[in-house]
Amino acid sequence: MSRSGVYLYHACRLALGGIFLYAGGVKANDVVTFARDVSNYQILPYAWNYLVAATLPYVESVAGLLLIFNRKVRPSALLLGGMTVVFMLALGSVIVRGMDIDCGCFNPGAGHTSAEAALLRDVGILLLAALTYRLRGRMPS
Repeated sequence: MSRSGVYLYHACRLALGGIFLYAGGVKANDVVTFARDVSNYQILPYAWNYLVAATLPYVESVAGLLLIFNRKVRPSALLLGGMTVVFMLALGSVIVRGMDIDCGCFNPGAGHTSAEAALLRDVGILLLAALTYRLRGRMPS
């Protein structure tokens, strides 16, 4: 792999890891507010909102840390990419249903990010995950 490819790999890996480490940290800091944000989507049964709010931040944080420390990169990128796709589907359902809710992604309870803006941001995150996954496969062992 060329030197620029190596730099691109590390930039994507660190950016993706940093995004999810931050996102997991702010959600874990206020699980109750995050559970409310999850329930606003009106997709899951009531009790599952709390289960998601209690576990998702730690999954995001661990995957982010693995990426930052360059460990289990492909499984972490695949997991985060898959979670991003699921979230994009949830955002799509919010848009189709005409709901105006905060996505709850990076600042639970502290602001309002429209579903459209969050969906656009997630396209970029999905691209980072795909690039990280693909470029890791080309890295020398």
